[in-house]
Amino acid sequence: MNDETIDLDALLAREGGARAPAARPALVVLWTREEDDRAGECAPLPRPGERAVLGRGDGPARLTLYRQRPGWSEPRPPLASPGVSREQLVLVGARVERAGKGALRVNGREVEAADLRPGDLVEVSDRLLLLCVERPAVWAGEAGAHPWGAPDAHGLVGESPAAWALRERLAFVARRAEHVLVRGPSGTGKELVARALHRGSPRGKRALVARNAATIPPTLVDAELFGNVKDYPNPGMLERPGLIGEASGSTLFLDEFAELPAELQAHLLRVLDGGEYHRLGEARARTADLRLVAATNRPEAALKHDVLARLKLRVEVPGLDARPEDVPLLGRHLLAGIAASDAALAARLFPGGDPARPPRWTPALVAALVRRAWTTHVRELEALLWEALQRGRDGPLDAWDELLAAPAAGAPGAAAVDPETLTREQVQACLDRHGGRQEPVWRELGLSSRFVLARLVKRWGLDVRGRGRGE
Repeated sequence: MNDETIDLDALLAREGGARAPAARPALVVLWTREEDDRAGECAPLPRPGERAVLGRGDGPARLTLYRQRPGWSEPRPPLASPGVSREQLVLVGARVERAGKGALRVNGREVEAADLRPGDLVEVSDRLLLLCVERPAVWAGEAGAHPWGAPDAHGLVGESPAAWALRERLAFVARRAEHVLVRGPSGTGKELVARALHRGSPRGKRALVARNAATIPPTLVDAELFGNVKDYPNPGMLERPGLIGEASGSTLFLDEFAELPAELQAHLLRVLDGGEYHRLGEARARTADLRLVAATNRPEAALKHDVLARLKLRVEVPGLDARPEDVPLLGRHLLAGIAASDAALAARLFPGGDPARPPRWTPALVAALVRRAWTTHVRELEALLWEALQRGRDGPLDAWDELLAAPAAGAPGAAAVDPETLTREQVQACLDRHGGRQEPVWRELGLSSRFVLARLVKRWGLDVRGRGRGE
């Protein structure tokens, strides 16, 4: 093996996973008062100068909602809720105007009309909650067979392009033999991703061997990794195969891998190269046939450079900031899990106590969660849902003052990605996906403002000429 990181984007393209076409502004349904199965449906906005109407029932120049997955776009019936006017909103390009009953709010501010940008929340008073995003009309790939909005076979939830891009990368990486680095913010599901990689691999029939590297005492790293022979180092010690021996023929998942000091990471170099290792107290070398999946929420620079070079396949797990339209679907899934073991909560949360139905929650709560600047992502989302459950005893789950006062994603004071943790390649790939448009790029990357992105573009001399996917 050479020491070059594998260019997954190039390999995916050669294998038939075409790059997504250029995106355009669209509205995604986050919540509706009565049609509670429409979360995640998406309507592309009319082109500049063209006019369309969003409202109840059929009619001329209607904005059509779709369920979108890779290679698949299913038109959905018009809105049917009696609470929605026949002409609720008029859209001229990306400009939205109130036409029906009920106040129009954009990012919580009541308006008669507004120009929409990706990330804007659009609410029709207690009737509809929508999110403006950038979305291709259709993108290449395989759509999957699991029900709309439900977890897939690996437990991953989400219908956004970011969620489907992750699935595509997992399917590609799982089939390869090289070692893998999984990176992403805390609480984004890196262990779920590692287990998906193992199950989808030729090693998937064997049990995954998993350990949190941060819990291994530095003085015991060799014993934990490589094992020991009987009676070594002390009489009476049992023989142990170690994590390396246990994982032979399977996958070894080491979470929080970057928490191992660099000198201890180096102990794995010979194993990563050819599987060779020594048990403590044993002179002869052993060989293990394993694949390492290492996960961390720290930048790649936190890993020893020669260890990093051997983790040739990389998987980036997006945070909720990069796929806010998935937050209602994830929240629904988490609440269904809470209700599964508590009949009283199920009766309170879901119509008829059925967790297969969308939960009873207010648009204020959904909006606050979608706009939140996340720190620990899905883990934090679950904690906030529990907080909402504890604060209200009757009626739908609702937002509370502290939640509403929390900084929104991209707002001053909001938690943001440290630009020093991003690589040149990550930023350029995001610019390419968005055709060089910097507004959606800084939001997707989780930066605090467009000015931070501008500094990175200048520092690295990045290409912003609009090489959008499919252009």
